[in-house]
Amino acid sequence: MTEQKATNVHWHEGDVTRADRATLLGQRGATIWFTGLSGSGKSTVAVALEKALHAQGRLVYRLDGDNVRMGINKNLGFSAEDRAENIRRIGEVAKLFVDAGVIVLSSFVSPYRADRDKVRELHEADGMDFVEVYVDVPLEEAEKRDPKGLYKKARAGQIKNFTGIDDPYEAPTQPELILPSHLMTLDEEVQALIAMLKSRQILPA
Repeated sequence: MTEQKATNVHWHEGDVTRADRATLLGQRGATIWFTGLSGSGKSTVAVALEKALHAQGRLVYRLDGDNVRMGINKNLGFSAEDRAENIRRIGEVAKLFVDAGVIVLSSFVSPYRADRDKVRELHEADGMDFVEVYVDVPLEEAEKRDPKGLYKKARAGQIKNFTGIDDPYEAPTQPELILPSHLMTLDEEVQALIAMLKSRQILPA
């Protein structure tokens, strides 16, 4: 874990608890972590789930890979070290949202298993729900979609350290849910996610 450099700092508890906020909102805060290759459909399903949950009156917020890299993580590149720090920061931000009672939808390639496991450990150490969703499509399918033209640039050598081409993707071994987005409709994916959230009592049944 990252070294604590600041000294003489202490965590301050408030009088309003996480359970109080959950009662107010009628939901439990949780991080739903979408991982998969670029072009797998992570952002697409996260956007659709956010819309569906909002329509049900749920407090939900989506953290997107590109969006985060344009703000809090704009000083990070795509080396293994920078990827690890990117995911660590996102994990800490997600925890703050969860503590506030929000259902967080985090859609990031997050290619390294160890980095995702550290975010899970961060959550579980504080009794928070972390749900890993593997949006699983074959590389050839993701490359065929190539919505941002990134695979084409990577194949041409214009992008380095691109996951699936010259950088590895380590698939989850025990995700809470697998979505083969090339075999499912978007509505089927959303319904599978909502059913899973209900089964874990993040949403009321």
